[in-house]
Amino acid sequence: MPKPVTDVAVLQEYLQGVLSRAAHHANNVNEIAVAIIGGIVWRKDPAPIEVLERNGQMKNVLWVFISGKRYAFTYDHATQAILIMDGTTHGTVLHSLTNATTLSQIHTIFRSL
Repeated sequence: MPKPVTDVAVLQEYLQGVLSRAAHHANNVNEIAVAIIGGIVWRKDPAPIEVLERNGQMKNVLWVFISGKRYAFTYDHATQAILIMDGTTHGTVLHSLTNATTLSQIHTIFRSL
């Protein structure tokens, strides 16, 4: 179920969970995750960010509206990348991000959303 991120403390808790899980099985995205959160904060609409919550724990899925359009950010185990998807976790994959993605590319991607 989506949990609204209503303040920076909740976003920080979410990111700490993502980074903790990345240290165990997804060290290909541990650095870029921090840049992605920065891009989200920079470009998000006034609507709250939402994160997936199950059994009281936040998981590796985040939804946000940017320029009136909803995007889903999720970790894909098969590609070991964070995907930006159109609308939902079943939407079209728009971007695939790993630690190999440069900050310049992140800036360009978020500016285009």
